[in-house]
Amino acid sequence: MSESLPQLRPAVAALPSYIAGRRSSSPNTAPLASNESHFPPLPAVLTAIAGAGARANRYPDMFSSALTERVAEWLGVATDQLAFGPGSVGVLAQLINALCDPGEEVVFAWRSFEAYPILCKLAGAVPVTVPLTSDERHDLPAMLAAITERTKVVLLCSPNNPTGASISEAELIDFLNQVPAGVLVVLDEAYREFGPADALNPVTLLPRYPNLCLLRTFSKAYGLAGLRVGYAVAQPELADGLRKTQVPFSVSAVAEAAAVAALGSLDEVARRSSEVVAERQRVIAAARDLGWTVPDSAANFIWLRTDDQRRLALVDAFDAADILVRGYPVDGVRITIGDAESNDRVLAVLAAHPELRQ
Repeated sequence: MSESLPQLRPAVAALPSYIAGRRSSSPNTAPLASNESHFPPLPAVLTAIAGAGARANRYPDMFSSALTERVAEWLGVATDQLAFGPGSVGVLAQLINALCDPGEEVVFAWRSFEAYPILCKLAGAVPVTVPLTSDERHDLPAMLAAITERTKVVLLCSPNNPTGASISEAELIDFLNQVPAGVLVVLDEAYREFGPADALNPVTLLPRYPNLCLLRTFSKAYGLAGLRVGYAVAQPELADGLRKTQVPFSVSAVAEAAAVAALGSLDEVARRSSEVVAERQRVIAAARDLGWTVPDSAANFIWLRTDDQRRLALVDAFDAADILVRGYPVDGVRITIGDAESNDRVLAVLAAHPELRQ
């Protein structure tokens, strides 16, 4: 009697692998392929990590109670409106699993964060993609038109990864006013700290729009990409469902302590974010002066739309200059804003290759 080996679910076997930003161990390489902070961890964070590490033989607090209390106080929300997970992408996985039965739909812009379709398919949900506008922004009217009776979730990424475009306050409110009450609108704000200082804080919209959920992370501006902690702000019923779908102990005690410490250093976080914004504006202006078409960005990266042939050649040109950037098949190249010296190296490559401009 022949025996077959255990088989993956067909949905899993068909999944594309998530492609992380490339890495290098060379000290001469400018690592601009992942949207990490180039600043070292905050001093208070390092102290907190050392303290929490001394208790690594113990399980962490399942519900990140200290961090929950601190974030609730900071945002002015109730503790039962918060749910934490291993990065905002981990919380999003919890959310899709909590809301979507097989065959139900999740609508999102494309191109956007490449984990979106993977998480949908893994949960058995159907990803429904809506092309970006010609200026790299969410086509909100088209997204509204894509909502059907099978739609459970609409994902909005603002600023959008990888194009950097953001959704304005007026656009968001107009969109929320038209979305059916039974459809959850998830606003992924992983890069919100790099946007305008006077931008709307969508937390203020939660009482008015109970079908709104916010996703945020400590990975970017707070410099904790290696520790994996993010959270959702939502109505208590939804937040409770997210806590139920969390992998037990998936936010480590070290990550929780580091996040609490980062929130104790908000002035320095803001200063670092402002420095990134200033460099982003400088790089965009310089690249445009060189003849490159660069859309406005409200994130810690810039976007170059190219055809596939130019994309491959441009990534090769950056590789030759020992700069790691992120290429997206068919669509273009994303470049993280780093320190001034790394950014100058990026501009030198762009100046040397005018033939690759779209």
